[in-house]
Amino acid sequence: MAKKDSIQQTIQLYTTEDWSISKADFPKNIQLFFSAEEKEFFVSAEENSVQYFIGFGKKISTANLLDIGKSFSYKYRKSLLAQKLVIKNELTDDELEAFIIGLFQGTYQYPFKNEHPFWSSDFEIETSKQDKKTINAIIKDAKALCVGQFAGMDWLNKPANQKKVDDISSFLKEISKKYKLKYKAYNREESIKKGLGAFVAVNQGSAMDAAFTILEYQSSKKSAPTIGLVGKCVLFDTGGISIKPSANLHYMKSDMGGASAVIGALIYAAEMQLPINIVAVLPITDNAVSEKAYLPSDVVKAYNGKTIEIIDTDAEGRLTLADGLSYITKNYKLDHLIDLATLTGSSVRMFGNTCGAYFCNDEQLNQKLQSSSEKSQNRIWNLPLWDVWKSEITSDVADFKNISLKPVGDCIVAAKFLEQFINDHPSWAHLDIAGVAYGNVEYAKDKAATGYGVHLLAQLFKTYN
Repeated sequence: MAKKDSIQQTIQLYTTEDWSISKADFPKNIQLFFSAEEKEFFVSAEENSVQYFIGFGKKISTANLLDIGKSFSYKYRKSLLAQKLVIKNELTDDELEAFIIGLFQGTYQYPFKNEHPFWSSDFEIETSKQDKKTINAIIKDAKALCVGQFAGMDWLNKPANQKKVDDISSFLKEISKKYKLKYKAYNREESIKKGLGAFVAVNQGSAMDAAFTILEYQSSKKSAPTIGLVGKCVLFDTGGISIKPSANLHYMKSDMGGASAVIGALIYAAEMQLPINIVAVLPITDNAVSEKAYLPSDVVKAYNGKTIEIIDTDAEGRLTLADGLSYITKNYKLDHLIDLATLTGSSVRMFGNTCGAYFCNDEQLNQKLQSSSEKSQNRIWNLPLWDVWKSEITSDVADFKNISLKPVGDCIVAAKFLEQFINDHPSWAHLDIAGVAYGNVEYAKDKAATGYGVHLLAQLFKTYN
């Protein structure tokens, strides 16, 4: 019997057209059982070799290289060997990068442990086109991306009783120490003194203290651009007094999808020591029901002094984001500002799990994000910020209402609401990722974290490299 380290391990990628030409070079048993349809896998094992055949259907693209690479890696996690893997195809550098990222993204299982063969120090990739330096650089980037993405996914997947405010705060302190990030956090009392009234309103019904958290990553590069990130971090959302139905309520542990993306992107930047600066704000709380919970009809004052009439306590995410956006724009000079949030059911009804609802007031940032979306396959679709929507949130007793009374366009109304708290920042984007942060995934029987947003932000960061 051959030793594992003497077994040659190869991958061959085929479109149906390529396979129709090449199949005559292979034994009839392979021809019989493999036709190169999209996401079709076949293994041919001999004493000293294992060949993995992967089908791509009509064409090979960066999009399906990511997706199919992920599926292949997960499906064969128990049979792949922690040694050299030879990719027979001559892929471009961009195509190889997409495929390798997909291979590493497919190593995730909850909770993540780097036990997949690809995380072994003995694992390496070889191609006929790229040199070792190029391949190793791609692998390093893919690993850094996954270290960040998987950390965020783990937090999104944790049960509600395992991600209390103190739990996630301890984690954030740990990564701050590891990556030399600046860390500060305001509890409920401190948040009241700071004037974070919208955030405190959501937190006041909780048995847990608040943690309005600011993390800063600073590169060594002088005059590096500064990107502000705000991630919705509602650890569990009952809906508050406007309580949600019990059906699917267990999925509300996923209401920190924006924060998980921000955490992942921050870790990636620190792992790669990117030449950018990042300020990240995570307003950490849950949205609970109690005798102290805020009520519909309450009026609260946000950090920027604007008052908000509470119509629906289940529209809590935009309140925490309002103070997050107000705080970051008042206290930091930012080149670009991006917030991410599992914010509205409206975005889910509009796009399902195909893309995030996306808003942007700056064409330069818009182009960067659209390009990053294409490369990462974290899809976004741009929606309008027309002023006509502002009338939907005007109030008789405050500056704004936290939700429209009309059952239409809430993802747009929510974005227009948030726009009132960016202090006229000229380069802002809002991503409503309610339909894409949590859903059907290969590694779990039920809905779970997708990792959406981290790769998108990572690709954006690279445009400043």
